[in-house]
Amino acid sequence: MSRSARTLPSTLRIHALARHLTHHNLAIPLASPLAIPAAAIPSSAHAYSTNAGAGAGVAPTSYAALTYKQFGNPTDVLRLVQVPLPPLTSSTVHVRFLASPINPADINQIQGAYPIKPTFNDTFGAIGGNEGVAEVIAAGSDIKGLKVGDWVIPEDSGFGTWRTHARFTEAELIKLPKEGVSKIAAATISVNPCTAYRMLKDFVDLKPGDVVIQNGANSGVGQAVIQLAKAWGFKTVNVVRDRPNIDDLRAHLTSLGADLVITEQDLRTPETAAKIKALAATSNDDGDYKKGGGSVKLAFNCVGGQSATNLVRLLGHDAHLVTYGAMSRTPLTFPTSPFIFKNLSCHGFWMARWNARHDNSLRERMLVDLCGMIAKGQLREVRWGKVGFAKGVGKEEESRLLAAVGKAGEGFAGEKKVFVM
Repeated sequence: MSRSARTLPSTLRIHALARHLTHHNLAIPLASPLAIPAAAIPSSAHAYSTNAGAGAGVAPTSYAALTYKQFGNPTDVLRLVQVPLPPLTSSTVHVRFLASPINPADINQIQGAYPIKPTFNDTFGAIGGNEGVAEVIAAGSDIKGLKVGDWVIPEDSGFGTWRTHARFTEAELIKLPKEGVSKIAAATISVNPCTAYRMLKDFVDLKPGDVVIQNGANSGVGQAVIQLAKAWGFKTVNVVRDRPNIDDLRAHLTSLGADLVITEQDLRTPETAAKIKALAATSNDDGDYKKGGGSVKLAFNCVGGQSATNLVRLLGHDAHLVTYGAMSRTPLTFPTSPFIFKNLSCHGFWMARWNARHDNSLRERMLVDLCGMIAKGQLREVRWGKVGFAKGVGKEEESRLLAAVGKAGEGFAGEKKVFVM
């Protein structure tokens, strides 16, 4: 140890040791995190505040995280470990995560099947999770746009949100309005609601009364589509798989604003086609095929296979089909006739690509808009189930969290599992 480190008070020696361990990617022993008193914080950082909201105050020297060192089945490769928290600098912030959902893309990423690959640390590997909300608990002196108590989300995918704490630069975070917004709504805002928002805005210039049809309507994106469409005056036809509790699901989607909820089996019947035609007939145009009038103008597909084919058959002239998922894992197969004679267009959509290709200011305006709709009651929390995140590490706690990840990957779950820190 250097002479200067030896002369430090004991609390500062702990802080210096944490810096040394972090610099050399060494593991901190799996013990209760050591608290750093406020007096031990470097002069380059703002003082930690204990009056800036829940969780604000002293940052630990390490944190619990679900990590993996290789791709594979999540329940096989994930491990609950203690990871060193890098010390605060003048250009960084410390955050405490509040909530983080378990999304299908998170599972695909751990399996190695997702296009975005995480960065693997030499010591602990990669941290799971791509979405979540955190609270700033400390800010360096050069930080201008964030303060203690602010809610933030990661600017990009792959940072790892299944953990209790993290250090970020200001550029790696986006600040969220939190007035009237729950931590669950904030934790789940950046993927599903944003996907629904962009798909409704970017492909067709919809007018009040226009009709949108979608499969996978009970998904997170599907439920957001229903609510945003309702707020903006559009009508929705919503296709779901049949299930034992179909009446409960139909009632739930209707309560969100769905105009018509049908099963995949219903989608192929003449009676359903007639209902959809009647719904579309009230659209603002005159029904002329040369103008694409009186018909379904936009379809969202997250299933693929026969389900997508059935959607195509119900589209009107000059309509657009947008695919953002492939839950059936079967290829898209479309009849040729509608594409030729109805002049249909087919698109793919991926929120991560949209984020990468657009300025952050546009994304921030979208998030402010969505938070405003949440505050007004126009966009509800997704149905969710609480999974308390680790308060420490150990095999029993690890097994509990891995069971929740495994459960989240099963069909007909009925709710999104969310880690609550």
